[in-house]
Amino acid sequence: MAEEKGCIKRFSSNRRILTMYHEELKIPLERVAILIGKKGSIKSKIQKATNTKIKVSSRDGLVEIDGKESLNVYDARQIIHAISRGFNPEIAMLLEKEDNILEIIDIQDFARKSKAKLTRLRGRCIGNNGKARKLIEQITMTDVSVYGKTVAIIGMVENVGLARKAFESLLQGSKHGNIYKWLEKSRSKLKMRI
Repeated sequence: MAEEKGCIKRFSSNRRILTMYHEELKIPLERVAILIGKKGSIKSKIQKATNTKIKVSSRDGLVEIDGKESLNVYDARQIIHAISRGFNPEIAMLLEKEDNILEIIDIQDFARKSKAKLTRLRGRCIGNNGKARKLIEQITMTDVSVYGKTVAIIGMVENVGLARKAFESLLQGSKHGNIYKWLEKSRSKLKMRI
């Protein structure tokens, strides 16, 4: 799971105070190469899109983000966090748009330290051949990654809320069919309001 730490740095230069924002998070070592990309292409793309500077340690997975605007640093952190939770960089970059959010559900909250239950719950979220995950993605128009001990969701706020409730219901033991029916009804109501 990504860890975070933020702070503000102030530098004085010729009577002008320059404020820099700084965030740190740790990502799994197996996701470092994906974050960096071929010849640094993904890292550069995130830096350019968010107007930040990013340092990645391939030794311990520590990622440092610096920028002049706190919102830019936050956006970069969200994109990097999404990549660390199993999303491919193209999907993670959707977080650059202000109407998209990242939501993470910790499966361990439902498994209570049981490795067998954690494995079973992950399986419920994925479904046979990925069917559950794909159906929830299609109905809610979100992108979902079940990675490690988490379920991560990217999409518009209302859609992510629906997907979150669906996965939480699965993790609490609800039947897949009941969840799909509920999602279809909720999605129809949401379309009527728009």
